[in-house]
Amino acid sequence: MNVSAPTPDAPPGGDQVDAARWPGVATVPRCSPPRALLGRLLLTRALDRLPLHVAWGEGPEGRRLGKGGPWLRVRDTDAFVRRIAVGGLIGFGESYMAREWEAEDLPAVLGVLAQHLTQLVPAPLHRVRRLWDLRRPASERNTVEAARDNIQHHYDLSNDLFALFLDETLTYSGAVFRSLPATFDALPAAQHRKIDRLLDLARVGPGTRLLEIGTGWGELALRAAARGAHVTTVTLSAEQRDLALTRVAHAGYADRVDIRLCDYRDVSGSYDAIVSVEMIEAVGAEFWPEYFAVLDRRLAPGGRVALQAITMPHERMRATRSSYTWIQKYIFPGGMIPSLRAVDDLTRTGTTLRLVRSDRYGPHYAETLRLWRARFAERADQVDALGFDAVFRRMWDLYLAYSEAGFATGYLDVQQILLKREDAAVPAPRTEGSPA
Repeated sequence: MNVSAPTPDAPPGGDQVDAARWPGVATVPRCSPPRALLGRLLLTRALDRLPLHVAWGEGPEGRRLGKGGPWLRVRDTDAFVRRIAVGGLIGFGESYMAREWEAEDLPAVLGVLAQHLTQLVPAPLHRVRRLWDLRRPASERNTVEAARDNIQHHYDLSNDLFALFLDETLTYSGAVFRSLPATFDALPAAQHRKIDRLLDLARVGPGTRLLEIGTGWGELALRAAARGAHVTTVTLSAEQRDLALTRVAHAGYADRVDIRLCDYRDVSGSYDAIVSVEMIEAVGAEFWPEYFAVLDRRLAPGGRVALQAITMPHERMRATRSSYTWIQKYIFPGGMIPSLRAVDDLTRTGTTLRLVRSDRYGPHYAETLRLWRARFAERADQVDALGFDAVFRRMWDLYLAYSEAGFATGYLDVQQILLKREDAAVPAPRTEGSPA
């Protein structure tokens, strides 16, 4: 679909938007009257059928839509329609960043939309999705040269920013709680429980030569070193590496942990165990075969690979594989979430590894995100003090709420996966369970 050039229309939310930093938010795209009219008709019809309370517009001209449920307030219907008619779900996200719509319970509204996604786009348009879907920029392909930029776009924002909403372990991935719901105080133990289950899955112990792909801020490497393992961990984030080095030295494990600023494709050596936590999502579908080939090449005979991966249903992954999403544009450039079937197919066809176990923790990730989002909101003033503006805060709020809704509704899942060099059937995924 051809996208019209934007006009200098300012977003009506009342906030001053830095046009140089947020060009997609600072202007409302132009849309031909017929296209806007059709978009308005389709959107209002779809919203009117959903279990939502929708306030469509403000003042005496406003309407009420929906079948009842969480509140969605569209403050500027013209801008909302134009953004979605031109940019689809990217426009929907940019409209939130521009304060053109609000939700009293954002995860609940997004959960309703996720559960009824097929109703929002007419069936005939699903069949020709490739004609109207936006395509991801070639510059975001995760080549060796571009991967560093894509990772740094998110993880090098500021260590201080992440420290504001993460717990003391600085672990930026789904936790495993003893019970749900949980409090923020339960996060450190829940993150250690998650890490320990992965290390147990990989059978990491004294003398294990462990490769970690994706260092984060070093908590898994610290837990592995405390078991007596010798850890090589790689990251493309300079800020994460600097802080992880400090934490490892402070803990007294500098002789057991080697932290490298290195692409996973450039790793050498042989390892008894390999772990990787929510790294495959940043690899990009095009490079998944190479990612698994690296795991295969670097794993010593008799070794184990333990992955924690965000997943989505296979058919949904296939339907969205070529799409360019709001998350990819603003949060994780170059990213793509796999399905468990894709992991199984890729390892079977391209490696000697076999998927022999998977354990699911989707509701636990929803709870992790709920706690992060609440802490982020509580510390908005401190986010501002770090130099991040109101548009950034709304972007981050939408990202956390969108992710929470995805896990809460089953649109997304998170799994701990065991890969070994043996033939074995994949058992039925479990919500809980101790590692094999």
